Amino acid sequence: MRFWKYHGLGNDFVLVENFDGSASKEPDHVRSVCHRRFGVGADGILYLESSDKADFAMRVMNSDGSEAEMCGNGIRCLAKHVYDMGHKRSERMSIDTLSGVMDVSLEIMGGKAETATVDMGRPRLERSEIPVIGEGRFVDQGIEAEGRTLHGTAVSMGNPHLVIFDELSEEDRDLLGPIVHANQLFPKRTNVEFVKSVDGILEVKVYERGAGWTMACGTGACATAVAAGILGKAELGKEVQVRLPGGSLWILVSEDLSRVTMRGPAALVFEGNM
Repeated sequence: MRFWKYHGLGNDFVLVENFDGSASKEPDHVRSVCHRRFGVGADGILYLESSDKADFAMRVMNSDGSEAEMCGNGIRCLAKHVYDMGHKRSERMSIDTLSGVMDVSLEIMGGKAETATVDMGRPRLERSEIPVIGEGRFVDQGIEAEGRTLHGTAVSMGNPHLVIFDELSEEDRDLLGPIVHANQLFPKRTNVEFVKSVDGILEVKVYERGAGWTMACGTGACATAVAAGILGKAELGKEVQVRLPGGSLWILVSEDLSRVTMRGPAALVFEGNM
């Protein structure tokens, strides 16, 4: 099976073309391919597929064998692949995901797609849409972990996130990320973002559901910008820089919270056969 290895700010993926539906999504296979010692090594597998709703479809399997509804870094990589491989030589395309159809705009340099801007749609803030147990919104509310109370804001960008602005040591973050992500408040688990605002830049460390600590998370960057806007830590209607361990994404959240756009790079690392 032919594959391509891509990354978005260090959040890395194995991409396979699955137009005939033959590529395996079995958890054991996914875990084997993503293993960094016995496989290719990746945070997940991207499946490029046909769609009757959009130009193409993307399905995402996490490195632990679970399926993700959406992946912000992954969709940029997939759109780059579509353009660079000639499947659609257009700077605009639509991608069908489990979270709906996403519109992507590409910036082309030297005949290759270098940067992608993705219309991520509206953020979901109601608990039932994220999901979070209970009713209403979960904004700057307390959550218990390891005998302490953290304060988080829950946002879905097609997948669930909990954004935490509390001042914590690096050791505390490392301890609390895996614990918070599996808290009983989140029936489907959650991604966890620990955020610091430094000179107007949102610095984020992400514990990703299904992959653990990652170099970057596109939907997490979007959720962070949404939470920052709601809490008055960033200006809505103005693009904000979100700095992750692997680099920066630029996120624009509309003033009425009706739409989020994400801008960032995608890169091909190598291709091969399994």
